[in-house]
Amino acid sequence: MRIWFMLAVFWINGANSVFHSLTYWATASSQVHHFPEYVEVGLVDGVELIYYDNNSRRVKPKQDWMTRLIDDDPEYLERETQRCMIDQQTCKTLIKVFKGRFNQIGGVHTLQVMHGCEWDDETGEVRGYYQYAYDGEDFIALDLKTLTWIAAKPQAVITKLQWDNNESRNRYLQSSLSERCPELLKQFLHYGKSSLLKTELPSVSLLQKTPSSPIICLATGFYPPRAILFWTKDGEELLDDVNIGEVLPNPDGTYQMMAELKLSDPSEDWERFTCVFQLAGVKEDLPTNLDKEAILTNRRKPITDSNSSEEALNLLIPLIEAPAHGESLRNILKETREEKLL
Repeated sequence: MRIWFMLAVFWINGANSVFHSLTYWATASSQVHHFPEYVEVGLVDGVELIYYDNNSRRVKPKQDWMTRLIDDDPEYLERETQRCMIDQQTCKTLIKVFKGRFNQIGGVHTLQVMHGCEWDDETGEVRGYYQYAYDGEDFIALDLKTLTWIAAKPQAVITKLQWDNNESRNRYLQSSLSERCPELLKQFLHYGKSSLLKTELPSVSLLQKTPSSPIICLATGFYPPRAILFWTKDGEELLDDVNIGEVLPNPDGTYQMMAELKLSDPSEDWERFTCVFQLAGVKEDLPTNLDKEAILTNRRKPITDSNSSEEALNLLIPLIEAPAHGESLRNILKETREEKLL
């Protein structure tokens, strides 16, 4: 999947200013068996808010706190359902158009659309976006500053020229993304503040399978999912020899992520390295110094002040089946349990 579709829906900048986001993701497809032709989800700060597909043809709320919103605005679900139905027909038409651009006749094809906004709760800055991907690759995106479309493929140039000339639609999108979208976002944050704005710090563990394996810094049990995990050396963030994993959900509603560090020189002073966790809404960082005695391996148990070894292992059990964390982490946990060294 291309870069823009991996765009994070949140981030934390150096001044601890938090961006909240309202994002709508839609996927339309043709000739994909056992999958709806159209699916759309709305998310606030990465948390699913609504769901729609062509089978149900109804928008479904996904959070309990939305009951209060719907009580205060009884027409909300109907408005969203009508919007999704229109988007569904538009995407179906666009797939036919884009197939023509690529001289395609049949086969499996997908159109992905992402639009929404981000709002800085300290400065009030708003950033909007509207982007399309076709068959998993960037196709065209709106530049809100110039109100023109950016073609990512030669086949998108004709579409760009046509859409650039539709000034009324472009102005409507600008108003929707810059004004209406942040208003809705603030409304959702108000109704869902008990869950969306809560914070839970993680348990951080260090893992290593063998002396030559990468060192894994694992943070689990945090909320919200707007978090950053990275390694530093002498206080400076490391970019090389580091692999940062995705933010993944835990069964209990919290989240987890990991950061791998590969020491190019094993004889180097480990005390110079620190794993740093940052959570949106929390001003202070959570650092974990690289201490050999605190590393969980299949050779010896870790020394911890706050948790017993068994409790530490229990925190990691849900990760065993997480494919995004790779075989190295699952093997550490599997062998540790089998050998009963904890």
